[in-house]
Amino acid sequence: MAARSQYEELARQLSAIGAVKRGLARILPPECPGGSAAVLALLSQHGEMRISRLAELLAVDMSVTSRHVAHVAERGWIERSPDPADKRSRILRLTPAGQDVLDDLNRRTTEMFAHHLQEWSDDEVGRLNTLLARLRDSFACRGPGGCAPGKHSGECRSRPVDSDDDSYTRTPV
Repeated sequence: MAARSQYEELARQLSAIGAVKRGLARILPPECPGGSAAVLALLSQHGEMRISRLAELLAVDMSVTSRHVAHVAERGWIERSPDPADKRSRILRLTPAGQDVLDDLNRRTTEMFAHHLQEWSDDEVGRLNTLLARLRDSFACRGPGGCAPGKHSGECRSRPVDSDDDSYTRTPV
């Protein structure tokens, strides 16, 4: 286990990450705030899904997810169609226009990081990616039935979409 001073410094560094997040927010077009960008990215990464699954992946309340979905649907970036298995539910799909927006966002993000990290080596960027993923996984499982701290197995993410089992945590991807 690391020394207490290391955890204190980690807390300070993570607080300072706000500058990076603000930089990312500044490159987003005004019509595509962060929540909308996250919806597009998750639909691209995971494919079509119900809004309940999207809320789980976003790790936010259904009402927040509904607002994000309405925003992107109004712009034609996603389509909502009836779920053949349950006509009360909707299946969300990324549209070609939504993919175009996402491609632009990815380009902007990549250019921003390339600009600000131009003095970093590929190895350094790779190590940062690895360590950030490990940090996220260390926080992934909370509550009963979760993984032991530092021993995330990914099983907590295999919860059935419509399960009422609260022993799994909502984990952003």
